[in-house]
Amino acid sequence: MSERDVFEYALLRVVPRIERGECFNAGVLVYCRAKSFVAARTYLDEGKLRALDPEADVAGVRAALRAVEGVCAGGKAAGQAALDDAGRRFRWLIAPRSTVVQPGPVHTGLTADPGAEAERLLTLLVR
Repeated sequence: MSERDVFEYALLRVVPRIERGECFNAGVLVYCRAKSFVAARTYLDEGKLRALDPEADVAGVRAALRAVEGVCAGGKAAGQAALDDAGRRFRWLIAPRSTVVQPGPVHTGLTADPGAEAERLLTLLVR
């Protein structure tokens, strides 16, 4: 059995109408300190979004999800966070916000492959 490392993850939730509090999962953030790894995997179910808010800004929600992926990826796509390490980028992304795309609570686990874990969690909890 390969060595496993502690990782943290948080779901990304879409809350189309803040006043109603209804939400659905649209992505997952995964951070593994031991591997200096941070990544976001997203999937927007447009049908769910339209069911909760027929007037929702689909393009805006997609852009917000892409922005999270960009911050995780680092480089120019991360904007001001480009110089931050993986942990700081993860902590910034999981900070509570009152926007349409919100992070959920942080959970932990063990993994030998944080990239594969991100895909597994996306399939299990989002799709």
